[in-house]
Amino acid sequence: MTENIDRCGAAAVGGPPPEPDAGSGTETRDAGAAGAAPPGIALELLVHGVGGTTPDVMLGDRRIVRVQGDDTAGLYRRTDDADAESRPGGHREEPVPEAYSWCNLTSGNSSRALWLLLLPFMVVNLAHWMRPAPAGRRPGLDRAHDLLVRLLALSLTVLLVSAACEVALDLVAWQCAGTPRCVAGQSWLGFAGADGGWWRVPGRRLALASLVPLLLVVLLWWLSRRTWTAYEAQRPPLPAPDPARGGGRSAVMETDAEGTAGGAGTAGAEEAEAGAVPALSLPGFWYGRRLVARLRAAHTAAGFLTVAVALLLPALRYDRGTPGRQAAAAADWALLALVVLTGLAVVAVVNRRGRSESVPDEGVDRLAVRALPGWALALALAAACWTAAGREEWVSAGRLPGGDVFTVLTVLQGALVAALGLVAHRMHRTRREDRSDRAHRAAGDPGLHAAPASPPGDGEAGGTSRISGTDETAGTAGTAGTAGAGRPVLRGMGGPAVAMLACGLGGVLSGGLAQRIADWLDRGTDPGDPGGLLQGPPVLLSWQASVLPPLLAVVLALCVAGLVRLAGRTGELAEEVRAGLSAEEEQPARTRQIAGATARAELTDSAPALVAGIALSALVLGAFAVAGAAATGRVPGDAARGAAPTVEWTAGAAQSLGSWLMGAGVIAIVALGRRAYRDHAARRTVGILWDVGTFWPRAAHPFAPPCYAERAVPDLTWRMSTWTGQTGGRLVLSGHSQGSVLAAAAVWQLPPGARRNVALLTYGSPLERLYGRWFPAYLGPDALAGLHRQLSTWRNLWRRTDPIGGPVHVAAPGGEPVDAPPLEDPASYGRTVRHPLPAPVLGHFEYQADPAFGAERARLLKRLGAAHRDGPGRGTVPGQGVPGRSSG
Repeated sequence: MTENIDRCGAAAVGGPPPEPDAGSGTETRDAGAAGAAPPGIALELLVHGVGGTTPDVMLGDRRIVRVQGDDTAGLYRRTDDADAESRPGGHREEPVPEAYSWCNLTSGNSSRALWLLLLPFMVVNLAHWMRPAPAGRRPGLDRAHDLLVRLLALSLTVLLVSAACEVALDLVAWQCAGTPRCVAGQSWLGFAGADGGWWRVPGRRLALASLVPLLLVVLLWWLSRRTWTAYEAQRPPLPAPDPARGGGRSAVMETDAEGTAGGAGTAGAEEAEAGAVPALSLPGFWYGRRLVARLRAAHTAAGFLTVAVALLLPALRYDRGTPGRQAAAAADWALLALVVLTGLAVVAVVNRRGRSESVPDEGVDRLAVRALPGWALALALAAACWTAAGREEWVSAGRLPGGDVFTVLTVLQGALVAALGLVAHRMHRTRREDRSDRAHRAAGDPGLHAAPASPPGDGEAGGTSRISGTDETAGTAGTAGTAGAGRPVLRGMGGPAVAMLACGLGGVLSGGLAQRIADWLDRGTDPGDPGGLLQGPPVLLSWQASVLPPLLAVVLALCVAGLVRLAGRTGELAEEVRAGLSAEEEQPARTRQIAGATARAELTDSAPALVAGIALSALVLGAFAVAGAAATGRVPGDAARGAAPTVEWTAGAAQSLGSWLMGAGVIAIVALGRRAYRDHAARRTVGILWDVGTFWPRAAHPFAPPCYAERAVPDLTWRMSTWTGQTGGRLVLSGHSQGSVLAAAAVWQLPPGARRNVALLTYGSPLERLYGRWFPAYLGPDALAGLHRQLSTWRNLWRRTDPIGGPVHVAAPGGEPVDAPPLEDPASYGRTVRHPLPAPVLGHFEYQADPAFGAERARLLKRLGAAHRDGPGRGTVPGQGVPGRSSG
């Protein structure tokens, strides 16, 4: 148990825990099962953020016990609180603290280091969830968006397997093994040399080398199935019937029982009138068992088919060009036809249907899951056997036929990204038209369609702030976390931009792998240059490597522009800090520290511009690489020979530097993965990437790292439902950073009987600032306003110096806003009686140390207590119905 705790991160949300005494230790017990406690007891369920704060730090005590769960994710309490339900009188003033630790879902097992190789798959899966808010009048746009993203994901799988084929079949088995000088420098390859022996026939060498990409596909299938068993195949709790959901469909895309994809309902108030509900509240949202299994089968089959094509194209070229082998060429065409037909079946399976969310989908597509990858593997093995048979006079020379697949994939990915951009633009525009229509219809009756997300702060006194000259409520414009509030990033183009980044990452990894192996085999010379041992990878990969230095130059320019803006903004904020000082003597260094922290926090809101700049540059430079490779047919260094000396030098330098950068990038990823495999601390650091990138289910790419929320959200939902159902007590769900996103998702899944006993306290929350803007269809203004309508006892704490968290901009019409005024940070400008030592700038951490945290928690508990007095009722245990439906 101690080892499990040590694996988690150490980014504290409060002060350091006290030193353990002689009786400290960690145990495992059960809590909350000894019987119902009086309704006076209260529980604070703490959920940590990224990096994995340890349970002992969350609870402020080294002596802890695990009361529920396992080594992967569990609930912990102080040892003295393990049986708190049997002693409700002992916790009259403070709620019983209970910590939910989920860090090992992303960083616990050493095999998670292998997920670094799946980075492009994770990024394209994020693009699936970045769709603009649903357009009720155009459900076909939702279906088109899903299809385009899933086709992009499929192309990334083909690209990875093609890179493995390029290395194993082309560079090693075809070029190096067919060149005596190359074989002489690679003793391990001597048995396959072209100077004699059974392996001298290229077809046999290709068949042997095909084991490498085939094993890669099997490894990807195994990783996906292993995580599928641990995550997606875990059934979520069955919620009690909710009258608010009766017959409701997701406001985002879902599918019916017949497997027909469709968009449901309209947006905002019209969705509520039509019975539509937020997607995250649907019982099947966190249950991707069927979809992931089907996509895994399709992508596995696509990988096997890619290997079959890589084997059959060289054989076909030889048979067509050799007299007397017309029958063999016909057989080649027949096998290729079977491969193409199977590929069409793969595309049909990918496009067959989307996610079923209205109910947990227990269906199993046995034909697709079992027969399709098995048939594709049989075709790949048949292609290997056919390529290895006969052809005794075959000699390998030049590059392996079939290298044009990289050009086809690059052009296809560019076209898909462009089409995705058009669809996303149309969805965003249609959404704006829908909102405009509703505004016009509501103009005659302002109370008919109230704005779902009015800027908070009205009717509440603002807190003090170190920055003067601003409205100090949560609705302040121009402060960190408020710029662009309620608007999707890049006018709805966030998904296409991120999809472009996924394609770029895939190109760098595949091209870098091929370039690095080619350099290693060519022993010091540039592959493709005159005098080199090998022709090297396909020309396009060299052109893609050559545009990498200009792309990095664009990134550097954007970063320099950001630093210039940061310096200017720091100066502006420094003046505001000075203006906010009263009788205190200014300390220039302290002023710069506060202003700099606030300015750096505001940089988060500039991330969309950086992503857009990189994505657009990658698209333009990628098109240039394709055009250059197609026009010249030679690597950039050769194509520039005879041109002006500056052009020739630039082309050669870009090719060499780009090839080195690609190879270095692959080596860095492998080295980081190797270190993470062995070292818990490094694996925890890498796990932060998965904390952010794997929150959403694998709806686009089955080989992406698994969605930890499919375990964490049901865990939290079960705990809240069962505890409130057994005790009738009050529960404050307290989420920090990413934990606040998990907390909101869990609240959405609660039945109404349990929700009335639960309050939500979020702090350092990226719910609106990051998730609401990048994922507007799921956590946009309408969704957050709907969450507040379902759970009125919600309060959000934030700081202007926090680079991650911010206000959520939700307020009930005429009611109290969710956002508290921004907390002071630092607590004191200089030394005071209350703060005799310099107060640190806390930024994203240690919210619980602020006195406002305890005060807001007490207010929430008081409001829950008032609700109990007005109409007490038990919570609902999932699957047991709603006791007292009138109170739901």
